[in-house]
Amino acid sequence: MNFSDLQLDSRIVEAIDIMRFTECTPIQEQSIPPLLEGRDLIGIAQTGTGKTAAYLLPVLNRLCSGEYPKDAINCIIMSPTRELAQQIDQAMEGFSYYVPFSSVAVYGGNDGIRYEQELKGMQLGADVIIATPGRLISHLKLGNVDLSRVSFFILDEADRMLDMGFFDDIMKIVSYLPKKRQTIMFSATMPPEIQKMANSILDNPVEIKIAISKPAEKINQSAYICYDHQKIGILTHLFKEREMKRVLVFASSKQSVKELGLTLRKKHINVQEMHSDLDQKQRDEVMRSFKAGHTDVLVATDIISRGIDIDDIETVINFDVPHDVEDYVHRIGRTARANRNGAAITLVNNKDLFYFNKIEKTIEKSIPLNEIPAELGTGPSPTKLEEKKSGRSKNRRRSNSKRRSKQPANAQASASKQGKEKPAGAHDKPTNRPSRNRRRRPKKPTTTE
Repeated sequence: MNFSDLQLDSRIVEAIDIMRFTECTPIQEQSIPPLLEGRDLIGIAQTGTGKTAAYLLPVLNRLCSGEYPKDAINCIIMSPTRELAQQIDQAMEGFSYYVPFSSVAVYGGNDGIRYEQELKGMQLGADVIIATPGRLISHLKLGNVDLSRVSFFILDEADRMLDMGFFDDIMKIVSYLPKKRQTIMFSATMPPEIQKMANSILDNPVEIKIAISKPAEKINQSAYICYDHQKIGILTHLFKEREMKRVLVFASSKQSVKELGLTLRKKHINVQEMHSDLDQKQRDEVMRSFKAGHTDVLVATDIISRGIDIDDIETVINFDVPHDVEDYVHRIGRTARANRNGAAITLVNNKDLFYFNKIEKTIEKSIPLNEIPAELGTGPSPTKLEEKKSGRSKNRRRSNSKRRSKQPANAQASASKQGKEKPAGAHDKPTNRPSRNRRRRPKKPTTTE
């Protein structure tokens, strides 16, 4: 199904066309029609399947009807992290380019100027608020935001929010919302806690489950567990030992693409880069050169991970581990096309091991590990990294348990009564904890939040 087949406002369709989206993903095709009808919905789909557009487009379309107040917050979108909140806000800017609706992203870890921008946006009645739970709770406690006329409440990556301990915060936020609203929930999994939340906040929802696609069997997948400073050495070794050509290298940002292209060029590798800083004419020239075989190696961001029409790519290298499983599948799916064999090699540093393990779990495959060339030294041990991470988690839980046990009973009751925040994740820091020896009045969040 194409977006033009949906009953969307012509201004929204124009924005979609400019963003070069034409065909709906499965989650969009199944979610948008019932959402346009005003139904509650719970969607089970992996990150990277297009669910942001699946809920933003119908919400914007319904706002276009003019039936919603112009001086109130009409939509609340909850995100587990500030990074996802930023991504949703950017998508909102694109889709709403031709319609008169505003949005503001509300999340912790900002300076005072950013806090004032959040405050101004909420008080002036931004149509859409994209927020992390801890930060929105802080604004609610200080009376900075009125949610009494919200018509749309959306939870993105709900299972991750629950993993981060935000269940009580979400239910607290729900208590500020009107009962008559459209509620939308997206989650990668459906654990009992998600089902419990869905039963309590959704009204007769439509349920949609999208299975993630898996890599082709003809792709020989492998990985190196390495340190960042070893990655270039591994790439150089691969090009020298395997004499690779028709290679596609993916990096996580355009800056990484530029730096990687420059480094490989200095090592006399025939390489070009593809990233969002290039205009369309430059992109076409790069792609023509690679297709014609004039360029051996193309270093790119995910801008070409979907829809690139080249059948003879022999090897795909992930210089960085994609954080979305769907992105991994689409990246390595550029090889082993037209019934050919292909190879996919991923370089995994200690910070990305979590995402690498998530990829293995989702595609239900243990990816073989290659040995780092001896001249580059040894890399981190996956086993020790897992033990270290597990140890930190246990210590954190033990520390939190000790703090709670030391808190006076009357303070615990008071905190519970006031809906005090749980400790937030690394991307959504809570306000400072009061001293044991004296009680402080609630104050405006500081610039260190």
